[in-house]
Amino acid sequence: MKFIHTGDLHIGKTINDFNLLKDQKFILDQMIKIAKEEKVDAFVIAGDIYDRSIPSAEAVVLLDEFLSTLQKEDIKVFMISGNHDSPERISFGKKILEKQGLFIQGIYEEPAIMNEVICKDEFGQVSFFFMPFVKPAVLNCKTSDEMIKFILEHNCTTRETDIRKVLISHFFVTNNGKEPELSDSETTIHVGGLDNVEASNFKDFDYVALGHIHKPQQIGEGPIYYAGSPLKFSFSEVNQCKSVNIVELRKKGEVIVKKRELIPLHEMRKIKGLLDDLIKPEITLSQNCNDYLQITLINEEELLDPIGVLRNEYPNVMQLLLAKNESVLEGDYQNKILKRSKSPYELFEDFYEIVRDKPMDDKRRSQVMEAMKEAEER
Repeated sequence: MKFIHTGDLHIGKTINDFNLLKDQKFILDQMIKIAKEEKVDAFVIAGDIYDRSIPSAEAVVLLDEFLSTLQKEDIKVFMISGNHDSPERISFGKKILEKQGLFIQGIYEEPAIMNEVICKDEFGQVSFFFMPFVKPAVLNCKTSDEMIKFILEHNCTTRETDIRKVLISHFFVTNNGKEPELSDSETTIHVGGLDNVEASNFKDFDYVALGHIHKPQQIGEGPIYYAGSPLKFSFSEVNQCKSVNIVELRKKGEVIVKKRELIPLHEMRKIKGLLDDLIKPEITLSQNCNDYLQITLINEEELLDPIGVLRNEYPNVMQLLLAKNESVLEGDYQNKILKRSKSPYELFEDFYEIVRDKPMDDKRRSQVMEAMKEAEER
């Protein structure tokens, strides 16, 4: 049994007012080509299909074209909803589409029942289990880890140990408390470990196909992988190599995982320097000026319309930063306009003031800080 594992397509996403639909079509076509070259049996998409719960018409059309092409190639599709998706919309037509080889789970059947799709090969049965994103409160649980245990207990994932089992999931998975490496493009806020799901919960699976985190990475030493997003969605990802996982299940206990690199339509890069230097022909001709760029200018003097001047040479400047009046320490410059991320306590303090129309008193501050400290120590 051989399949592609990807996730976090975020179809319809825009970055700094740049619409990525053409980039996404380019990368989806590339993944179809890889699927055909590798002669895969299935295509696994581990959540965040769209970038928003109500996607644009253009995003829906692009996904339809992609899935239709896979169906014509007789490649099964296993797909779940992520935290960016509307579970009900993703699940539309589920029963009808299964007849065409497209298996979807967006919502859980009571009590927290996962879809199971059974496939056969020369080594026997492979069961694919679908675990889409859901908030713990929906299943009357306090934490994500507690909820995952609850879901697994209500499904036949631990029976018949000779059967190969694959889990498709979309959660924040940690290894003995160690969190995965994050990027700026992930929007989930993790407070006190409440979103953490321990990898040990998945010990009975031969492969765990995760979505939710945008950097490709293995969690622990077991067969638990984030395939990562197929495109870079923030400048914190410029040094990442985007890819898909090619997973081959042979006999029980024998799993081969390799990566196939994805080449984007537009690379995402950072450059810096003096304005006059950056627009010199010898500089512009030495690089692809159509890449998506974050440009940091180190000029001390005032500049007149620097973004306009730069876009004459670099049409896809996404972000302009000014290093003026800031100390330079070996590397990256930062824009003073950029806000620092607030701590969970500061976010709660802001929330309290909005709801109660007054700031917290010292007694409540102490209670909140103590509660957050206890939550982080769990």
